[in-house]
Amino acid sequence: MEQQLITDISLTARILGAAFYYAPTEKSDIVELLSSQKWVEEWPYGSDEEKQRIASLLSQTALAEETLAQAYQRLFVGPYALPAPPWGSVYLDHENVLFGNSTLDLREWMLENGIDIALTQNDPEDHFGLMVMMVAWIAETRPEKLNELLAEHLLPWAYRYLEKLSLQGAFPYYEGLAMLATLTLKNWQSLLNVSPAEKQLFC
Repeated sequence: MEQQLITDISLTARILGAAFYYAPTEKSDIVELLSSQKWVEEWPYGSDEEKQRIASLLSQTALAEETLAQAYQRLFVGPYALPAPPWGSVYLDHENVLFGNSTLDLREWMLENGIDIALTQNDPEDHFGLMVMMVAWIAETRPEKLNELLAEHLLPWAYRYLEKLSLQGAFPYYEGLAMLATLTLKNWQSLLNVSPAEKQLFC
């Protein structure tokens, strides 16, 4: 796998993973980067038109009726039902549960491949943001396992999640983030020639 491809995947995965996984603050580096136009020229995927459309959404946080922190609480924490749950097993388990069989399969795959992640939140390992950060780590340290992670554990449900977040998130920053993640994952899939496993989705 060529170095530039690995570098691009690692960089974009680190930014997106952190943006989805960690609670934002208005002044965080990730939020400042994505809310500005600075990322558009350097993002390796997508046309200028696609990226400008996404950038326009990401920059509208100040115009929204709720704060970024409130939107994150509503979309990723609760206490009410989440419009787009960020965990794989909610989509892959017929009972829509956390820590379902797909989570256990991912955990077993991680164990078999010597992947140990330090969780800073009490989340299942199949949280979308956490898995995207795992993509960065795998790209840097075990690139031969990257297709397997994407095909078996992330891509079968990720597009459905991102579609729900984009359509039901009702907050421009996270709508833009969902669009940017979709664009990026599709490029990873194409460039790496990944064929996602066909799995039934229940959400």
